[in-house]
Amino acid sequence: MVNKPLENYTPEDLLVILDSNVDAIVMVDTTIKKYRTITRKGIFMRFIDETGDYNDLIQKLWFHLNNSSEEINDDYKAFIDYYGEFKGKYSRRLNITLEGEKTPHIIQMTVYPVKDTDKYVFAMDELDDDEYVEEFMTTRKVNTIQNAYLFSMYVDLLKDTTSSISVTEISDETVNSNITYSQWRLMTVNMIWPEDKQQFLTITDPEYLKKNLGFGRTNSFDCMMKNLEGEFIWVKLIFSRAHTPEDEFRFVFMVQNINDNVMELMSTLKKYESLAVRDPLTHLYNHGVIETEIRNAIDVNKKGGQAVSLLMIDLDHFKNINDTYGHSVGDNALKTLGDIFKSSIEGKSASVGRWGGEEFVILLRGMTRDEVLNFAEELRSKVESTNFEDVGRITCSIGISHLREDDTFDEFFDRVDKAMYTSKEFGRNMVTEAFLENDSIVKMVSNF
Repeated sequence: MVNKPLENYTPEDLLVILDSNVDAIVMVDTTIKKYRTITRKGIFMRFIDETGDYNDLIQKLWFHLNNSSEEINDDYKAFIDYYGEFKGKYSRRLNITLEGEKTPHIIQMTVYPVKDTDKYVFAMDELDDDEYVEEFMTTRKVNTIQNAYLFSMYVDLLKDTTSSISVTEISDETVNSNITYSQWRLMTVNMIWPEDKQQFLTITDPEYLKKNLGFGRTNSFDCMMKNLEGEFIWVKLIFSRAHTPEDEFRFVFMVQNINDNVMELMSTLKKYESLAVRDPLTHLYNHGVIETEIRNAIDVNKKGGQAVSLLMIDLDHFKNINDTYGHSVGDNALKTLGDIFKSSIEGKSASVGRWGGEEFVILLRGMTRDEVLNFAEELRSKVESTNFEDVGRITCSIGISHLREDDTFDEFFDRVDKAMYTSKEFGRNMVTEAFLENDSIVKMVSNF
């Protein structure tokens, strides 16, 4: 250690002092994208190699998840080139977490561009005073609230520049970057969910922003975007124009993490959607929805679409089940029947719903007459062979109607309804196919 009167210190003495006190000094040559370590101590012995690729150094310093050694997703590494250019002296504080450690090391980094060259000097020190550990813990608590905003930057649209870039998942501070707005926009679109990319390009287009973003106004757009870990999450893209002279156009752009809120909202909507379209007991389509499905299938058929057939199923002697065993047992029987219907239509272009009480409707699309008859008979047999809890064996009566070219909904449904009641009239536990002969329903029983 050099220790002499203040007036006796020389530049050479200062170099010795710096060498003794600065934890790491790194020389960078940007023309060949390489760095060389002049001196390194402490954690930098493990953190920085003697020589290496400059982009790797930038990545180690701040292209990792904040307060973690985990690297960011490869898609975001495309931005590294824009974070290693410095037009003047630059200083910032970094949180570096070494592999296997949980508490970050607080690093103070200063960059000195070497005049008239493409070289930089990086000087780095670990700040080990207790006050910085306390500061880190306080900052982390604050960031728990603030990190709802994953990204922000200031944009001068007319100059095509960006500044004050903050990526909270990488660092608590703004970062240095020479990326233009045009470059950022065309690189960021790769992180947007495919179905949202065109909308992103539209609302981030400079001409669109000039036309639609007035002074002091804010526009936003919800979409799915890849985070630094490579997972798509829901975000809100926010554009807020600053109050500037009329011949200038500057705005703040932010990305807000709304994934948890959207997931909760979707879950709630799904619950209410289910209540709106599903029968609460059997979880099959309710009367309104299955009727809509039938009407839509008729419309498609009349436009040259696929064949349409309809089954109506009614449980035999169901009133006796409720009277003998109680309504709770009857409800369980209906639930079991609903499960049979759902499993029967798996893999088919079909819909099933509860029409009311113990009556159910199955809509079949694109099946031949023989396929429909076989399906109905297999369904009848499956119900008959099922052991219903507390009840034992239950049978059902089934009616079939095939859509004709000139059918209305009422005509189509009236036939299947009459066919089902014909099954009941002729002894139950059978299938009746409805077709008209002299305006009468012709009965065709099971075992076609």
